[in-house]
Amino acid sequence: MAGRSSQERDGLERQNAALIAVFERAGFDHIAPDIIQPADIFLERSGEDIRARTFVFTDPGGAEMCLRPDLTVPACRYHLSHVEDPSAERRYCYLGPAFRFPDELLSPQEFTQAGLEWFGAGEPVAAEARVLKLTISALEAAGLTRYRVTFGDLGLFSALLDDTEMPARWRQRLRHHFWRPHAFRDLLQSFSVGGGARQSSISPLVSRVAETDALAVVEAEIAARSLPLVGGREPGEIADRLADKAADRRERPLDPAKAEQLNAYLAIAGEASGIDSRFQSIGGSERFAGARNYYARRLFEMEELGLNPRRFHFAAGFGRELEYYTGFTFQIEADVDGGAVTVAGGGRYDNLLSDMGAPSPVPAVGCAIHTDRLRAVLS
Repeated sequence: MAGRSSQERDGLERQNAALIAVFERAGFDHIAPDIIQPADIFLERSGEDIRARTFVFTDPGGAEMCLRPDLTVPACRYHLSHVEDPSAERRYCYLGPAFRFPDELLSPQEFTQAGLEWFGAGEPVAAEARVLKLTISALEAAGLTRYRVTFGDLGLFSALLDDTEMPARWRQRLRHHFWRPHAFRDLLQSFSVGGGARQSSISPLVSRVAETDALAVVEAEIAARSLPLVGGREPGEIADRLADKAADRRERPLDPAKAEQLNAYLAIAGEASGIDSRFQSIGGSERFAGARNYYARRLFEMEELGLNPRRFHFAAGFGRELEYYTGFTFQIEADVDGGAVTVAGGGRYDNLLSDMGAPSPVPAVGCAIHTDRLRAVLS
């Protein structure tokens, strides 16, 4: 909080105390995860924006570490180190600094984040509605009155994608590019016209890989050209990617109608409680119908908590640009002169704990509030 006047610091502390009090009264245990964290999961599962702005360094033992760029992953590590059964229900809240290289929207590079994480909830759909309610309640307790709520649902997208016949590696790549709409559409188009076999500067190499051992081709090419290895990629990783490209050329193109179905879904946006007719027009199998039912149940739970989904906006392509999310995602923007400022967001991330060492996926949903932005809005 360097550079602030004592009055500004006092105001921020009062605001943050009001936020965390809402979470503690709701039964969330206040924790203080470590500031210095292993960098692996942040670099592997966070969005490109966070990866590019994370403070990374090497410790004396050679391990890659970082200053935490947010507190969700540290809260997961805390949970895994403090419970015998990772699937056991636990509710945590926190308030502390996070660090990212600044951009035009975020200054300074150290900022304060308040939030909560709910692991192993017995009724996931009710937990999602409750987390959104608590986030809004905390913001209102701090004094925010003008705001907009936007949410998406990666569960709907995943159900539709799983219903589409294609190689598993194509699904994985499409999921990876969900947060990059232009790249997603280009990739989907490439799968629809010849299995993604667009010509490029490496096409001759792909052709050789298709006819012989991929690793042998890569090692021979590196030796013949004295090519340096960059980006930390080993010859085996390069060979695997080339082998995938060669396999893509042999695949049957994606049904254009299925590609259009995915594009049509991602174009859906509108008032959250009146969107089901748009979902219905997409079609889909029983899996997508089940995801639609889950969405409807979430709206019901929101209404049971006194929220009004008619005030919320749904966007099928909304995902908060964090690659660990798996289902419900939301964002809250404060209305200010000249535009809107994102002050809070969150969602469901059921695979993150198992990616970090839990023996099986654990239901998880949480939120984070950017307290410095909130204070600037309220001021």
